[in-house]
Amino acid sequence: MAPKFGLLAMLEAKPGKEQEVWDFLNGGREIVADEPGTKTWYAFRITANNFGIFDTFDTEEDRQAHLTGAIPAALAQKGQELLDREPDIKLIEIIAAK
Repeated sequence: MAPKFGLLAMLEAKPGKEQEVWDFLNGGREIVADEPGTKTWYAFRITANNFGIFDTFDTEEDRQAHLTGAIPAALAQKGQELLDREPDIKLIEIIAAK
């Protein structure tokens, strides 16, 4: 059964903070490894200062658990230092997956 729920978070690094955002996201992999409800977790770069996170979940409860977990808490703590603006977070419904 493919995951039905997802999150898409878009992040814009402050000038000069691009590597720190990269490092922060790279470290997130270890944090989500302890979240059994997070089925997939991707951190990616779009442009030099634009990054994103994409996660998938089987249930809405798993998604909500992630939203109140360690990654959002760490992002709230470091976001003002690293990001040019608040993360743009979208709750998404997955239609099809391979």
